[in-house]
Amino acid sequence: MRPISVIRSLSIAAAFAASCIALVQPALAWEAVEQVRTYPVSGQSGPELYRSIGENGPVISGNRRTIAHTTFKLTWRRDYRERADGSCVIARNIPKLIITYTLPKPLGPVPAGVASSWKRFYDGLAKHERVHGQYIIEMVRAIEDVSVGLSAPNDPGCRKVRAELQRHLKRLSDEQRARGRDFDRVEMGDGGAVQQLVLGLLTGR
Repeated sequence: MRPISVIRSLSIAAAFAASCIALVQPALAWEAVEQVRTYPVSGQSGPELYRSIGENGPVISGNRRTIAHTTFKLTWRRDYRERADGSCVIARNIPKLIITYTLPKPLGPVPAGVASSWKRFYDGLAKHERVHGQYIIEMVRAIEDVSVGLSAPNDPGCRKVRAELQRHLKRLSDEQRARGRDFDRVEMGDGGAVQQLVLGLLTGR
């Protein structure tokens, strides 16, 4: 009789494991959509183009203009599941992430010498903004990691687990913003990469 009992125990354990796997499903592969939006600038020299950037660049923080900007739109398809024991678990949390890089673009052709310095300037700006984009992607992956399988006991209506998720969202969002500010502080500070890009455009180097 003992072998039969062992087989039955194994069958029950296997069934339980299968139900747990079905309850919390692995994250599905996803990719961020990255797009570039341009704003027009005009001029036939580096200083003229940079002056136009100051007049037409994207507005941030009220009425302050900047050279380039990264924004994103993030939505989620979440699967909250109430368990028989009264708890609630996030079984799946699938993001849809669209990142938009806003960069300057001359309205028309510029002289050959200016065009080469402009290309270096533009490529450097795009590289800088894509770092911000990478920080956003890493934030979203961190949200996905912390949320799938997140659960709360005695949670009819899944209110507790939603509140717990919001705490994680705030923490991870604050971390992403801090990383972006620290990166800009270095890149835009004395001798930083963005400062060098601006000097190169102004002097034609």
